[in-house]
Parts: sequence; structure tokens; C-alpha cells
Amino acid sequence: MAETALITGASAGIGEEFARQLAGRGYDLILVARRRDRLEQLAEQLPTTAHVVECDLATDAASLPGEVEKLGSGVDLLVNNAGFGLRGRFLELDGERQAEMVRVNCEAIVTVTHAFLPAMVERRRGGVITVASTAGMQPLPYEVTYAATKAFAISFMEALWMELRGTGVRATVVNPGPVKTEWQAVAGYDDDTPIPPGMISAEQCVTDALAAYDRGKRSTITGRFMPWFMRAAVGPKSVKLRVAERIYRPRS
Repeated sequence: MAETALITGASAGIGEEFARQLAGRGYDLILVARRRDRLEQLAEQLPTTAHVVECDLATDAASLPGEVEKLGSGVDLLVNNAGFGLRGRFLELDGERQAEMVRVNCEAIVTVTHAFLPAMVERRRGGVITVASTAGMQPLPYEVTYAATKAFAISFMEALWMELRGTGVRATVVNPGPVKTEWQAVAGYDDDTPIPPGMISAEQCVTDALAAYDRGKRSTITGRFMPWFMRAAVGPKSVKLRVAERIYRPRS
């Protein structure tokens, strides 16, 4: 019997690529996102069984376990991928939209993981992959709230990895640098926005993420350039903040 992976934010980008690669590994899938039409189109293209669950994790994360239960399927692998960012000066960005970002990027991860993890521990097998970001490894001016949400995701997952040792259940946090997806457009990037070097494809990001999960790694930085770049970015936080401010400063 095939194992089942639940992927949030599966309608595009990294989430869609997780669906394709996990289906290629033989997983049945539960695809979760707000855009049902995209999920249905994706499900038709996959070689394994793929259920579609329309859910806005900003408002309805608590309802997701019940919707999955209706499918009569357990969850062997949870991929917390849903999330978005915003770029700009904190005081100039919409406050409610930033609060929504916290609900999706942080609260939903806690809610969904807490719902599906107990059955994995009871079976003594399974795992959780959460997509965070290298943005969470330091404060980022002009992406203030986004970087803070990813710092939460990193801390949450790394501590969870420690708690799960010996249970047979794995936990891996994935920290991509720039990945070519719709994320940049949603965040407010345009053609003139400076992007840190090391852009990779969603395919490479997911390939690296699954390789780290297979090895039971606690945390991974995807791509070839970003691991080196993050290791090189040492020094006092005050200095790193000034450097980040210059890199991310809006040109207006």
C-alpha cells in the first residue's frame, strides 16, 4: 500500500514540485491550497492517486484535519510548504496582510503539524518537512515580518527534530535562498528589485530537500551557492544588519 504525503501550498512553485517528485517516488498525495482549479489540474498530471483539498490556511487551518479524515487516508509525510512574503518598509506595508503572513507561515505550521504528527509517532514511522528560508537565519530590513516568520519555522523544526529522536519519525527544515517561483511577484518584487545571488529552480530545491530528508538531516540549505554564502556571512549582527539593509533597500 502506497504511503501518503500531504503538501500545503501545492498549487505552484516549490509545493507543486514536491508533488511531482513525491508522486515519482510512489506516494499518494493530498494537495492543499486555496486555488482548487490549479490543484485539480496538477492532480490530473500525476501518476499516483492525488486528492484535492481547498483550504485557506490563514483562516481555516484547524479545519484541515477534518477534511483529510473524510478522505479516509492517513498522512505518512507532511510537507509544510504554504507561505508567502512581503517586501517593503514595515510601516508602509498593510498591517493585516502582515498578520495574515504570520498566521500562514507560523500558526498554520503549528496547527497542522500538531494534528498529523501523533499518528506518525504511534506508528513509529513518517516525517515532517517544513520549508523555511535562509531569510530566517538573520533579521532582514524591508522583509521584517517575513524573515521573522521563517526564523520561527527554523527554531520550531530544529527543536522538534530533537524531540522526535528515537521515535522513528523524521523532521527536516529546508532553507532555500532565492528560488524562481511566483513568490517574488506575490512579495512585491519587480524587474528592478535586487535579488541576492544563487537563484535556483524549484526542481533543484526539492531534490536537495528530499535528499536531506532521506538522510535524516535536521536542517538543510538548498543549492550549491547559498550554503557557502551563509557560512561566509559571519560577523557581528550589527554589521550583518547594515549589509542586509544595503542589499534589500528599495531603490525608490
